[in-house]
Amino acid sequence: MIGPTWDNFYVIVGGAAAALIGVQFVVIALVSGLSTQVTAESIAAFATPSVVHLTGALVLSALMTAPFASPSPRAMTIGLFGIAGIVYAAIVIRRTKRQTVYRPVFEDWLWHTLLPFGSYVLLVIAALVITRGWGAYAVAAVSLGLLLIGIHNAWDSMTHMLVKSRTEP
Repeated sequence: MIGPTWDNFYVIVGGAAAALIGVQFVVIALVSGLSTQVTAESIAAFATPSVVHLTGALVLSALMTAPFASPSPRAMTIGLFGIAGIVYAAIVIRRTKRQTVYRPVFEDWLWHTLLPFGSYVLLVIAALVITRGWGAYAVAAVSLGLLLIGIHNAWDSMTHMLVKSRTEP
C-alpha cells in the first residue's frame, strides 16, 4: 500500500512532530513563571490539544510505515484512531466553551476545534478507503494537517501568554 516514496514523507512528519512535542514541554515549563492568569481549564482547552495533535501526527507516521501483513489491520487501527480523535476534539470543544480565562475569536475556534475535528473525520473516511488510491493521500493530508495545527496552536497559545503577561499589571 505505501512504499519507499511515502517513507520519507512520514519520517519528516513524524520526526518533526516528535521534536515539537519536546519543544512544547520546554516552552510550557518556561512560561509557567509568567505572571498571567492560566487555569487548568485553559491549559486543557488550548495547550494540551497541541501536544495531542502533534502526537497524532507522530502516531499516524508510525502506523503508515509499520509493516502490517495486510491493509485491514492498518485500516482498522487508523479508523479507531480517527474515532478517538473525534471524541477528543468534541471534548476540547466543550472545554473551550467552559474555560473562562480567554474568550476565543473565530480564528481560535477554527484552529483549536474545527480543523482538528475535521481532520479526525477525514481520517475515519480515509481508513474506510485506505486501499483505494486516494486513501493514502488522505491519511498523509491528515498527518501533515495535525502537524501544522499543532505548530499553529502551540505558537498561538505561547505568544498569547507572553503578550498577556507583558500587558497585565
